[in-house]
Amino acid sequence: MKKIGVLVSGGGSNLESIIEACKSGILKDIALVCVVISNRSDAYALQRAKKNNIPSVFVDKNSFMTYLEFSDAILRELLEYKVDLVCLSGFMQKVEANLINAFKNKIINIHPALLPKFGGKGMYGHFVHEAVIASKESKSGATVHFVDDQYDHGKTIAQIEVPVLVNDTSKTLAEKVLKVEHDLYPKAIKIILEDK
Repeated sequence: MKKIGVLVSGGGSNLESIIEACKSGILKDIALVCVVISNRSDAYALQRAKKNNIPSVFVDKNSFMTYLEFSDAILRELLEYKVDLVCLSGFMQKVEANLINAFKNKIINIHPALLPKFGGKGMYGHFVHEAVIASKESKSGATVHFVDDQYDHGKTIAQIEVPVLVNDTSKTLAEKVLKVEHDLYPKAIKIILEDK
């Protein structure tokens, strides 16, 4: 069984889809979520972890002198739980070189657009969907990619498309994309863990 560590800042609906895939879906007997780490004490994802008897850790960025020290604290937790794969699930912090080097090609993220379009610094959440609508795109979707030292830049693992309809708003588009994210992320994890 491969051990997954999830870094999250908010609600963690993608975390929930990974947990379910490990319990009874396509990741059953392949992987388990062994720790959930958040930079926010009020992140609902920590409650999701507790409900599923998964260790949850709050790492407070404000209790460290530098961002690197904060990143080192996260790295220590991941190493303590002997994590094989790190999954970002709405983790609203930059991943530093110490983490990238310790988990070379073992940190992945899901982004709510068809990268390389609509990625980069500041492109998250509703900002992505608003930009897609404003650009009059005919399709959007989700991308799972490896994490490197630039925002939304690493090699693509898997993508899925959704149509952007004339009457779509950023909210309706977000709902469509999130729905396919929940299916795509566990599939991408399976690809990685089976070395495909």
